[in-house]
Order: sequence, then structure tokens, then C-alpha cells
Amino acid sequence: MQADATANTAHVKTLTKLNQDYIDSVSNSDVGRFEKILSDDFLNTNADGTLVNRAQFLAQIARPMTISNFQCDDVLIRVMGDFAIIHARTTYTKADGKAGVGRYTDMWALRNGRWRCVAAHVMRG
Repeated sequence: MQADATANTAHVKTLTKLNQDYIDSVSNSDVGRFEKILSDDFLNTNADGTLVNRAQFLAQIARPMTISNFQCDDVLIRVMGDFAIIHARTTYTKADGKAGVGRYTDMWALRNGRWRCVAAHVMRG
């Protein structure tokens, strides 16, 4: 039982760092970092309801953001063996200066000893 708790704690620590990397990479249009943390079969549901694959997502990320002060909070990481789900809230400033909020859910799989984001779903308010 103790080994499972220790492994879970280590996974949560790793996923916490990867989640922040994900947020920072969105903010900085860091395609290179995403190439390392996304699975080859990654899919993303955009806030407008469109579904994009890894290549399409990376093309979106390459374009500079039109929002600023992009941050996440209320992060909940659930590890279920070799699979994890991260739920969080985002806050940001829109191009017109108004505050924006959203939520996202990212799904992660432990593959060959490394966590890879396999899917994401984004909602903006």
C-alpha cells in the first residue's frame, strides 16, 4: 500500500510540473516544448468545438496569443494507474482588456515510463 501512495505522489509531482509547462508553453507559443510532451496521437477540442490533431494544435500554438496574463488555478490532478486527468481553471486578459476565465481538462497517459498528454478539452467564458 505504501509503495502505491509513494508512486502516486511522484506522479502527481511530475504531472504538476508538466501542467505548468503546458500553460507556460501556451503563453509563450512554445511549439518545441509541446513536441516533447504531446503524444503522437494527441487530439484537442478547442473552445469553439472544433477537434484538431497534434499537427493542427502545434500550428495553433505557433501563432502568438491574443490574450495576456494567462494563468491556471484550481488544479485537480487525478492519477488512475498509468492514466491521469488534470482539471483546472484559467484566467487571462482579453485583447480588449476585459478579464476572461475558462476551464480545461487534459488527459495524460504513462507511456514507456514518460507522461504524455493524449487529449485536451478547452472551454472559455
